[in-house]
Amino acid sequence: MRALKDRTPAAPGKNSRRASAFCDDTRSRSNDTAELPRPVRMLIAGTLALVFAAEALLCLMPPVSRDALIHHLAIPKLWIRHGGWFETPWAEFSYFPMNVDLLYLVPLAFGNDVLPAFIHMLFGWATGYLVYRYLREQTGRTWALLGLLAFASTPMILRLSITAYVDLGMIFFTTASVLAYLRWRDGGYKEARWISASAVFMGLAAGTKYNAFISWAFLNGAIVFLYARDTGRQLQALRWGTLFFLVTLAVVSPWLVKNLILKGNPVYPLMDGLFTFIHGGREPAAFLVAGDAPSGGFSFIRNRMLLYGENAWQILLLPLRIFYEGGDHSPQHFDGILNPLYAVAIPFAFTGHRKGHRLFFLYLIAFVFTVSTLTADLRIRYILPILPFAAILAVLGIRNVLEWMGLRLNRTRNVATGAVLTGVALLLAMNLLYLGNLVAEVRPMPYILGEESRDGFLSRQVGSYQAVAYINRHLPQDAVVYLLYMGGRGYYLEREYLHHAWREPGIVRGIRRASSDTETLSAYLKSLGGTHLLVQKDLLLKALEDNIPREEVGRVVGTLAQCLDKLHESNGHAVYRIR
Repeated sequence: MRALKDRTPAAPGKNSRRASAFCDDTRSRSNDTAELPRPVRMLIAGTLALVFAAEALLCLMPPVSRDALIHHLAIPKLWIRHGGWFETPWAEFSYFPMNVDLLYLVPLAFGNDVLPAFIHMLFGWATGYLVYRYLREQTGRTWALLGLLAFASTPMILRLSITAYVDLGMIFFTTASVLAYLRWRDGGYKEARWISASAVFMGLAAGTKYNAFISWAFLNGAIVFLYARDTGRQLQALRWGTLFFLVTLAVVSPWLVKNLILKGNPVYPLMDGLFTFIHGGREPAAFLVAGDAPSGGFSFIRNRMLLYGENAWQILLLPLRIFYEGGDHSPQHFDGILNPLYAVAIPFAFTGHRKGHRLFFLYLIAFVFTVSTLTADLRIRYILPILPFAAILAVLGIRNVLEWMGLRLNRTRNVATGAVLTGVALLLAMNLLYLGNLVAEVRPMPYILGEESRDGFLSRQVGSYQAVAYINRHLPQDAVVYLLYMGGRGYYLEREYLHHAWREPGIVRGIRRASSDTETLSAYLKSLGGTHLLVQKDLLLKALEDNIPREEVGRVVGTLAQCLDKLHESNGHAVYRIR
């Protein structure tokens, strides 16, 4: 293993040796720790091939993931059905930036809804390649492969890689932006093409998902601060920072301008209370009371204390807990799974005197984690831009440990090295176990082998699919289906549909107010815009119990039943015609 040598970027005009791609460290052959044994390298390569093959197999399945059915595939499908872009004011998600979603338009236009998952998967592997490229320049190919494996096999990345989401696209663009900036800095700030590329990549990231704004803010500040520190030229630092900001803004601007024109808020639906106030509408306080805004600020502390019974120590340990307490589909457990390897190995990346970009990565991780936590619920998907850099630091930490042992342990070196590698292997084996469980959950082989039809697979994976199939077969072509407590999952509907998924508690209260008689309630239901209802019954009943007095629930349910004709029911999902 080659030792690393820290180097401060040279100021423009001074003699400096050009750094290798994405790396400010040069290699030394002294105190070198040997490359990992060939069997270990082969094992890593074989595991990577296994992960790729399993993901590709799962990507062959029809889409069933939540956000794909709500937004990432559903909205482009509506555009195709209507012959081009059109506004869907009932779907707040449709105002999010959609750079990657636009890529999904092409296969969807040809009736292929499998290829989008492959596109998303490839973004994940492209990000893994950036991790590999960076580590290869610093440490060699074997350690780079380990970094690629650590990132690509992380459970959250595995689950996202088989979906038509956009998160992996955002991660790729933010990672490319950060590494392009470091290339510019390492070259003594001489090659403007790298800072330009960094700005373009960050603009593409922000045009993919709003979460990239956090990485944008960090990198913009770092450009100004570090350039001024390294060169002593404060005015020029501000100029570079302004250039970065403007180029990034130009790339993301189509989505911001669209929202500004349509909603008066360039980042709609975020911060809508503020912009409503600016335009002379409700005060921000009223907006928050209305429940239309995501929780932010320090409310996450209150929520975790009240909802999950966590104490102050548990909250302070969240930056560690998120690596080993994750759980899929569990907001309490961060709605995803990482791996304890990151928490165990990252601290060792800062042992010794060779730091390189490591402090920069640490500051980036801390900033993204902190701001994400203070602006929204703590979910792993919201902090994923930190993961490539966490993988880099983890590998560097493992390498530092082995190097330290190689210098100090002498006779017991092989045993100690074997123990460390065994520990790393066991932690990574957790990822493979997760992958195996994911395959078992989806059960792709009957469908791939032709033993199960598309309808059969979807009926097994999507609880509402049988009701949706009934609508597609039996409802008239001019029917408009209103989705109530369906989470907005409308992708498989072949009839016009709409929903107000973010405002359903208010709709329930409206049902209560209109339930004095059947005529008034029927008029209210029709005012929502649909001729028919598709309802998840147990969630609607729970919403009624949670939002209106208990003694009124029976009366409201009875009046509601008189306004609706039930046409179909399966798996707790019912189709009604509004009288």
